Amino acid sequence: MGLTHVVVKLLNSHSAEKYEADFLVDTGAWYSMAPASELKKIGIYPVGKETYQLASGELREYEYGNAELRFMDEVVPTRIIFGPDDIEPILGVVALEEAGIIVDPPNQRLRKLSVLPLKSFSQSAVAG
Repeated sequence: MGLTHVVVKLLNSHSAEKYEADFLVDTGAWYSMAPASELKKIGIYPVGKETYQLASGELREYEYGNAELRFMDEVVPTRIIFGPDDIEPILGVVALEEAGIIVDPPNQRLRKLSVLPLKSFSQSAVAG
């Protein structure tokens, strides 16, 4: 099974500046991440700092800010992590879920849900 990528336009909602790149879709990551220098170049600045656990298990502190992501005809306001300048941009699960998009791993593509659920799948299974 290969990797899934999607073109994302990352915007600062307070200006016309944008950063566009091929983001790796990472369902193991909660939040999206982009190179800090690219975020600052379009006027997105940190609003806080958190400790995040990497896939390797290592804990690392990163700054985060707020951005607007546009992909697959969807617009999602979300937290964006200020990553190292050599990082491959990552699209995390929070942005995917907010946009109503799921990953189809066997076909290495993303698919838009036809209907967005207002309750979690676990609740509907219990109620059903």
